Amino acid sequence: MKKRVLSLVLTVSLLASLGLAGCGRQAGDQLKDIQDKGKIVFAMEGNWAPWTYHDESGELVGFDTEVGRLIAGKLGVEAEFVEGDWEGLFAGLDNGRYDAVINGVEITDERSEKYDFTDPYGYIHTALIVRSDNTEINTFEDLAGKTTANSLNSTYQYLAQDYGAEVSHVEALNDTLEMVISGRVDATLNAEVSYYDYMNQHPEAELKIAALTEDASLVSIPLRKGEETANLRQAINQAIKELRESGELAALSEKYFGMDITGSN
Repeated sequence: MKKRVLSLVLTVSLLASLGLAGCGRQAGDQLKDIQDKGKIVFAMEGNWAPWTYHDESGELVGFDTEVGRLIAGKLGVEAEFVEGDWEGLFAGLDNGRYDAVINGVEITDERSEKYDFTDPYGYIHTALIVRSDNTEINTFEDLAGKTTANSLNSTYQYLAQDYGAEVSHVEALNDTLEMVISGRVDATLNAEVSYYDYMNQHPEAELKIAALTEDASLVSIPLRKGEETANLRQAINQAIKELRESGELAALSEKYFGMDITGSN
């Protein structure tokens, strides 16, 4: 009887150890998978200048586009970019269609609960943008009872709602700003650097910045949460570190923003 019990215990222990080993293999290593495929798939909007957009020839360019290619090079693979609407970027990341999202994504507490973020590679302030002749909105608190336009489930949507604004949803920055100019909405929130880029392209636009957030937001690359992305996150962090130390990040920032947004100061 004792031998039977001992045999049963040993069998259960063996099965348990094999099960744990199997779980370890199933967890996977996304970095290895990417390197085996020879490419990393980044999701981005493709219509948010100067982060990611198409130039006059139709080529996909922008700060994030070039940063993505440099990171891919550090990983020893090619970068593939898939464009879509803001909401779809994260849905695709969730279901494994994309390896990462690179689209000026700001780290928030809510997003951090669902995704693992790399080290920041950019630091930006949010601008409250209104028509040039608007005298009613001078602070974020003045958004109470007003209307804004922003991408669905964006940081800017939630910030506007936090201040009491009613938010309409749009897909592209140009559409958002045109709604402000035409008076269809009272204001919009967006990255300060994106506003400056738009004004460089449309100096006649009747827009102004009414207020800026005091603290900078951290721009990072979200990955699926879990052990399978740990090595990938570490590799991307190392790539960002090397690109910052070499000055390549700062040079790209100057190229697309006219300023260096890659430092924390």
